[in-house]
Amino acid sequence: MSSFPGRRRDPIAAQGPRLVQWHLRDVHLLRTREDIPSREECVRTSVMILNSGTEELKSWKVFIGFQHNEILVSVDGAQVVDADDFPIRVGKNGTTITGYPNTDLKTAIETAADFTQIQANVDITGTQFGMKTGTPMPKTIHLANDGFKCPAAKRQSNTMHVCCHKDPKFKTKLTKTKFMPRQYGDLSLTYDVLQAYEGYYQAQVTMDNFHPLGRLDHWNLTWEWMRGEFIYTMRGAYTHKKDSSDCIYGPQGQYYQSFDFTPVMNCERKPIISDLPAERVNDDKVGKLPYCCRNGSLLPTIMNETQSRSIFQLQVQKMPPDLNRTAFYPPQRWKINGVLNPEYKCGPPIRIDPTEFPDTSGLAAKSYAVASWQVTCNITKPKPKQNRCCVSFSAYYADAAVPCPTCACGCDDDLIQDSKCDPDGAALPIPPESLLVPFANRTTKTKAWAALKHRTLPKKLPCPDNCGVSINWHVNTDYKSGWTARMTLFNWEADPFQARAEGLPYKRVDTDWFAAINIKKAYPGYENVYSFNGTKLPALNNTLFFQGLKGLTYLNGIVNGTNPASDPSVPGKQQSVISFLKKNTPGINVAIGDGFPTRVVFNGEECALPTEYPKRSGVARRSSGGFVVAVVVGIVSFVLVTDRLG
Repeated sequence: MSSFPGRRRDPIAAQGPRLVQWHLRDVHLLRTREDIPSREECVRTSVMILNSGTEELKSWKVFIGFQHNEILVSVDGAQVVDADDFPIRVGKNGTTITGYPNTDLKTAIETAADFTQIQANVDITGTQFGMKTGTPMPKTIHLANDGFKCPAAKRQSNTMHVCCHKDPKFKTKLTKTKFMPRQYGDLSLTYDVLQAYEGYYQAQVTMDNFHPLGRLDHWNLTWEWMRGEFIYTMRGAYTHKKDSSDCIYGPQGQYYQSFDFTPVMNCERKPIISDLPAERVNDDKVGKLPYCCRNGSLLPTIMNETQSRSIFQLQVQKMPPDLNRTAFYPPQRWKINGVLNPEYKCGPPIRIDPTEFPDTSGLAAKSYAVASWQVTCNITKPKPKQNRCCVSFSAYYADAAVPCPTCACGCDDDLIQDSKCDPDGAALPIPPESLLVPFANRTTKTKAWAALKHRTLPKKLPCPDNCGVSINWHVNTDYKSGWTARMTLFNWEADPFQARAEGLPYKRVDTDWFAAINIKKAYPGYENVYSFNGTKLPALNNTLFFQGLKGLTYLNGIVNGTNPASDPSVPGKQQSVISFLKKNTPGINVAIGDGFPTRVVFNGEECALPTEYPKRSGVARRSSGGFVVAVVVGIVSFVLVTDRLG
């Protein structure tokens, strides 16, 4: 492995306070063919980050503008942000790396120019595609920390460098903290070391849901141990796999030769951790911990502030050379997900000032963690065909409903391979009553209805939406002083809200559903909702927030029809009429789109919306076929609710 020549006297280092340098060390041709306009190459590079400023650079981050469809095979001296296991495809959009284990770069002043403390070196090995000739260099490199300005990177042969300066316009918050200030994110996870011993320590993980519409049900948390650690015991949560064989036959067993691994909770490098069910809250061994044992539910604060936090504790056994009681390395690559919940993207652990706790003695005193790190996670917008819920539109003035988008929640590969449906075809208008039956039962109805209406159908019909939960928004009436809509929730899964998460040994009914509606022009005219609880949230982009009434916060699963041999299955459903007044919304045109939502969130997950609105039929009446659907849904809902309450 080569190093940068003369790095202590490199004249480049004097050009700016923070230097980022890329050095291409080696390129090895893997394969080339005349019929392929590019080649595959093994590329070995080095990135050097030098802090020659007067302030410590905390939690350094560097963006590398990869542009040749690179695949990273290994990164030594840093972690790739928002990435899975190696190999990592970074494509043509670049990626960000962050320091590990050397996360902070001190100044030359406080270290007497000790390059081991003011400089970080990262070695990257990967494969690149896309070049026939030339040197594979990134498009750009720059420091990604807030508050810095970086000019265009300069290239010299196989080296690229950039000198970044503090942005004088950036307003730095004055803090007296020794470490980085706590960051705000949709979901904050804090890793606190509570007690430290030689060879092991006690840690606590605290999850705080700060997003007003964020939510997790049956959360699964995973991370990666980087230095051979393993979980000895746990309170307030459990790992999906309880097995000590990885320790016994691994380096842990070689070091702890007389150690009893029988009670060890987990030895996986990437454990999967879940919350305990509510019945374990008072368990002497694994419960009796504040904010634990809630079946993995993290609700938004506007629903229940006390249920927006979750806590669990664990004993972490360390490995050489980190046996000293002051040597702490938090796990990396944190990920968390839930069932029918939004996707979260988590950053690396950032060292923060020790967390403050009220003293357990009850006195007016404070105690502090030995060391603390924060992981900040933010909700990401679902990619096309990767939603978990969808919305259909219908209206009293249209004889056709606009169903959920094709493959809104993914496609069935078997149907596509057998050419039984078109995954890219636009969703077809369907008779409104078809929204009440599963997709498999809609084809016959749709074909018969299309023939009756003289509509032409494509030879290959579009694929189903494949969503477990769908929402129908129906414009019910439109009159001089106001208008009404009807919102219906459908659960197409067998279990209430798909209550069984992967690996969960128990099944419970999810409660406290919520739906948030953005309906921009109509929001000021919102009057009332009649079968849900409704709240206006003006500070949240003019959102209407709906919940189930007391005793009706559940959503049943799909059940068989009256005659399973001939009748279609019946989804679980709830619905309510919502009224709006026009006096506060002059000029509103309900029919052309003002009466339909522009964004719908169900249990924290953003739902896929149709790309068009219902089209007015030749004759429009205020009561149409949509009323028949309402009556049918209402009767079925009443029967299900009566049966449930009975």
